[in-house]
Parts: sequence; C-alpha cells; structure tokens
Amino acid sequence: MTSAMARADTSNLVYVLEDDLEVATIIVRILREFGFVVEHMSSGRDLIRRFKQRPSSACIVDLGLPDGDGISIVRDLNSYSPCAVIVVTGRQDLADRVLGLEVGADDYIVKPFEGRELVARVRSAIRRLEKGRAGTSSAEIARFRGWAFNPTTLCLRSSNGDIHQLSTGEATLLLSLLRRPNRILSREQLLPDRENVPFDRSIDARISRLRKRLGDDPQDPSLIKTIYGGGYMLTSIVAWEADDEGPDGIP
Repeated sequence: MTSAMARADTSNLVYVLEDDLEVATIIVRILREFGFVVEHMSSGRDLIRRFKQRPSSACIVDLGLPDGDGISIVRDLNSYSPCAVIVVTGRQDLADRVLGLEVGADDYIVKPFEGRELVARVRSAIRRLEKGRAGTSSAEIARFRGWAFNPTTLCLRSSNGDIHQLSTGEATLLLSLLRRPNRILSREQLLPDRENVPFDRSIDARISRLRKRLGDDPQDPSLIKTIYGGGYMLTSIVAWEADDEGPDGIP
C-alpha cells in the first residue's frame, strides 16, 4: 500500500485518549455524529500500541492519565508518524498550555467545552496537516542552512543525517517560513486558522521548539529571528529540489 493510500484510509480516523469514561463517551459520540471514525483508549500505553499499528490523522489526548502524564504521549506521537494532536484537559494553568504546545500539540482545549468547538478544532488541525502535505509538490524538498525538509513526510534532516519528525504545528510553521525566506512574517501570516488558536503564546512556543530542532540559539537566534513589533523572519537562502525518494522522503 502506498503512503498516499494509507493516508486516505485514515484521513477521518481519530483516536481519543481519555480515562474518564463519561467524558470519553461524550467526545466519541460528538465526533461520530460529524462523520469521524473514532477509537477510544483509556491508557497511554494502549494509544501508542494502536497508533504504531495504524496511525490516525488526529489524536485527542487528556493530560491526566492513570499510567503517566499525557505530555509524554504528546511528545512521542509525532515521532512515529505525522499526526494532528489536540490536548483536551481540565488543567487551566498557562504553563501547562505552553508546555503542551512546546512538546508538539497542535491545539489545546480546556474542559468543559462545546461539542461544535471540539469538532471545529479537530477539523482545523487535520486540515493543517493535509495542507502541509499538499502545499508543496511531493517531488520537492527544501534545503536551507545545511538542513533538508520534506513537507510530505514532515521529516527534517540535519547535515550529519539526524532525522527529526516534526509535529503538524512545527511543520506548518516551518513551511510558512521556507516559502517566504528573508521576509518579516507577522503572527497572522504564520498562524493559520487563528480563530481556533486558544492564545497568542502558541506561536511563540512553536517558534521556540522549532529553534531547538534547528539548533538555533534561543538567546541569540541567527536562523529564525524575532522582529519586535513585526513577527519572525527566516534568514537563509532556500532551495527547492527534486526528491529521489529516500526512506524518509529526503535524498
């Protein structure tokens, strides 16, 4: 089965990780009413095992779990396959929200929530994932400052061959910067579906995580610069080249 066929088979598949059965039942019912194929797991171990067997397009993850913290699950998911991750939790502390986004979550919803809001955010996250895959020809990769990025697989490779599997949010942000290098891009330009993002700190958290991926000194960044009052700018020449289909999609 080709990767395109595999994505088509799971384009509407959502995994729900929630140990509260009552809350899980509500989430599953709402998503199924709107046409999603949904599977529920009550432990992080079960979710990771199932995700390895069959990656989904989106995972809804509760942070408070019986077998560990959901933050580690969020961190691990995108190391296996590109996936839209939405944290749904009762934790309202700002530090928890920022941490969730920094480790790779694409969105953060605090309980209680409206059913239509949940559906809108899941759809938006999946749309960003698919848009990132389709936004550039699958036969092209971006090379910049010793790095190579494949928008189809969301894989980032360093000059020494180390592979980083980006989250949907990281990949979307990087792709926006790569498409318009050496230009100041505002938060509005970098943050798609802005109305579905819970707070402005999300863009700063993702920039911070992306800098870490790229080895860009957060105290004195040279690759992704902060333009105070303006936004961010990627300071590099970007070359789009043909992809010879390496194992990670990067020749």
